Amino acid sequence: MATPANATTFSGEVWAELRLADASDVPHIHALIHQMAEFELLTDLFAATHELLTSTLFPSPPRPPFTSFTALILDLSPSPLPASGPSTIASHHLDLSASPLADPEAAAFASPRGGGRVTAGFVICFPNYSTFLSKPGLYVEDIFVRAPWRRRGLGRMMLSAVAGKAAELGMGRVEWCVLDWNKNAIDFYEGMGAEVLPQWRICRLTGAALDKYKGNQEEGGGSKAAE
Repeated sequence: MATPANATTFSGEVWAELRLADASDVPHIHALIHQMAEFELLTDLFAATHELLTSTLFPSPPRPPFTSFTALILDLSPSPLPASGPSTIASHHLDLSASPLADPEAAAFASPRGGGRVTAGFVICFPNYSTFLSKPGLYVEDIFVRAPWRRRGLGRMMLSAVAGKAAELGMGRVEWCVLDWNKNAIDFYEGMGAEVLPQWRICRLTGAALDKYKGNQEEGGGSKAAE
């Protein structure tokens, strides 16, 4: 298959960094979420905007990472990266000598960090809580790698980094959802030791179904068992 004329080819050594995102990453996060929606055949649900992502993911003052909504960015570099700084969560090294990689979107996803870096994926996670364990955990809302960079060990690196952070913080579990038709993802997660729980179902209130409950709190403040 011919390489697209506008593609950037990566060969030899490539350095990967999973880092804390900041507001300058919002355009790429937005584009990656849309690509994920296309992959999952859910573009009809896509309503994210740059403004909403900025205000919800990067409030002022900022919250400490992993104590609220936390966005992580996967950057790839054709040259060695500087020593890990406070924003680095994990790093990885790829050798593409035997199989050079053409990225047709490299220019569009040029990292705001510069230096020839290209943004290839993202993770968004936030704390949840297990009453059975009486411990907090991390819920992975999204984990996504752009198509040219898949099957290179980067998804494993990203999920391993989140799981490692949860373990370091003394949390009880890491959870996420997977579409039932995505067998490749299910096999990948099970290969990492995750247990897929088919007996559970997601329940969701959103849009008009949620809005109808506005102002529905009962007056009087009396104690009442849940109905």
